Amino acid sequence: MRRLATVMLVVACLCVGTWIERDPLLRGMAGLWIVSDAMIKADAAVVLGGGLDVRPFAAADLYRRGLVNKVLISQVAEDRVASIGVVPGHTELNRQVLLKLGVPAAAIETFGTANRTTKDEALSLRIWAERNNASTFIIPTEIFAARRVQFIFRRELAKKTIEVLSLEPPRYTMDDWWKTDTGLIAFQNEILKYLYYRMMY
Repeated sequence: MRRLATVMLVVACLCVGTWIERDPLLRGMAGLWIVSDAMIKADAAVVLGGGLDVRPFAAADLYRRGLVNKVLISQVAEDRVASIGVVPGHTELNRQVLLKLGVPAAAIETFGTANRTTKDEALSLRIWAERNNASTFIIPTEIFAARRVQFIFRRELAKKTIEVLSLEPPRYTMDDWWKTDTGLIAFQNEILKYLYYRMMY
């Protein structure tokens, strides 16, 4: 009984210590997970599906800074409402954001057809790169998705240079992601997605 009580006391102390020090521990977990590459001059910035409030803004900034001369938008599979023209589709919304931010229409192009997954986008970008003799791309994405994006694009475009720009979304940051449901769900989902991609591809 004394030994059991000692073990329970140690476990309780560890739990309390972990709870007290949870902020630096969780911040450290995010720091280990997040990847972000150094930015270099590239053939194009690549705007993947999703992240409308982050990705096109970063791509427009890359264009304004002269790091890219072209912005590629993933031609994603649209939902039924967008497909009949009731509302703009995701691809069109990305294009409109880029235009509003000063990227000229001549510098914007789509790639792929009805892309549904990040793997589809990687395969589509490989085809575009081969057709256009392009070799270097910058892909802006959110902090927790960056590791998976880096993995699948470097795998599918092994002979190309892929630089992933990791960005904090508006609703959470690396320093407080566990304090919001959005941040918790995003981190959890990306770990699962990354493991799935590693096993499947």
